Amino acid sequence: MSNLEFVTKTGASIGELFDDLAQLRITVFREYPYLYEGTVDYEREYLGTYTRSEKSFLFAVYDGGKMVGATTCIPLTDETEEVQEPFLKAGMNLEEIFYFGESILLKPYRGRGLGHRFFDEREAHVRRSGNYKLMCFCSVDRGENHPLKPADYRPNDEFWKKRGYLPHPELRSLFDWLDLGETESTKKEMVYWFKNV
Repeated sequence: MSNLEFVTKTGASIGELFDDLAQLRITVFREYPYLYEGTVDYEREYLGTYTRSEKSFLFAVYDGGKMVGATTCIPLTDETEEVQEPFLKAGMNLEEIFYFGESILLKPYRGRGLGHRFFDEREAHVRRSGNYKLMCFCSVDRGENHPLKPADYRPNDEFWKKRGYLPHPELRSLFDWLDLGETESTKKEMVYWFKNV
């Protein structure tokens, strides 16, 4: 841990780390449950949302010049329509909600407390950013019997609950991406988790 370097970026400056973040996302999200067949084009579109937001936030971890972990967040008002849609349908005020994007680490760096650091950094950013009332993120729902689910797979649900987040399965989005081994993108159900600021 003592050799790790921590980097913080906000708004348009997040674009400075695009290549590193894109590669890390493609690598980590290949794992179950995301099974993401990443493309640079998809990553550019994704990152553009963050670079256009003044209050977006990236906290990254480097080891020897290589990005090994990263986490992001952004006001829900600056997110895409597919993220905003379930909140609007539920009559919620988008201006009171901050959305947490990815929280990703390469396998050798897991179990060292960086996951907690990621939440600490994002939550602190939300509190600095204005009068927000809710923090949220979403996770993919692959069901219980997906054929590619590893026998030793452990979901992050208990970790998230210990951080004070609770699932709200009534709020779901459909995200579209290409799964490993597929030739066409398909929609996946994403379930939201909330915590009060």
